[in-house]
Amino acid sequence: MAVGMNNGREFIDVSQNAIPVRGFLHQPARPSGDCLILTHGAGTNCDSPLLVALAVAFCDSGLTVLRCDLPFRQVRAHGPPQRGSADRDQQGLRAAIASMRRQIAGRLFLGGHSYGGRQASMLAASEPDLVDRLLLLSYPLHPPQRSGELRTGHFSTLQIPAMFVHGARDGFGSLDEMAAALKLIPARTELLRIAGAGHELVSKRNRDDISKTVVKAFRLFAYDVAA
Repeated sequence: MAVGMNNGREFIDVSQNAIPVRGFLHQPARPSGDCLILTHGAGTNCDSPLLVALAVAFCDSGLTVLRCDLPFRQVRAHGPPQRGSADRDQQGLRAAIASMRRQIAGRLFLGGHSYGGRQASMLAASEPDLVDRLLLLSYPLHPPQRSGELRTGHFSTLQIPAMFVHGARDGFGSLDEMAAALKLIPARTELLRIAGAGHELVSKRNRDDISKTVVKAFRLFAYDVAA
């Protein structure tokens, strides 16, 4: 552990993991005992405005939150993940889960934005008992303007309940396309539609409300109670 910061304190765990866990840990004043792990998309890191805002809001609601850098970002400060990095990035998420399991006694939720959410969902599909719920932000259903190249091959084996948060102007998949894709998932799902938002989800119109909206919806999804 390193020096505390306003937006979480630096967190590093290399003791028991083949892949280091690096990020920022947000610890609530009144912890519920549950934890959310959040990771980033292909072009950002765990300091993205969306992840920071969500981590603060979820922490305020009582969850311990770890926002972490995927392995590809730990070795490259900029640029997208290289071809073939997905397996190692999923191993990094598994290491983050193991690290948080050593710190919390309650339920564990896994979430990610875009590429990070895709890797979280693929990991969860292969290990159905790994976490309790998924929070998938701007799932990259297909490359922009290439709607025939769907990234849904693992959806039919996803057994963990998952909430998807998607912008109405997301070029990686329309709301109708997302709704159709979610029918492939046997587990319980929910699609939270964000009006006017693109792939980054945060816009000038919603920047003050987006995190509260997501926290409220996910708590209803995960606990069946209001935030």
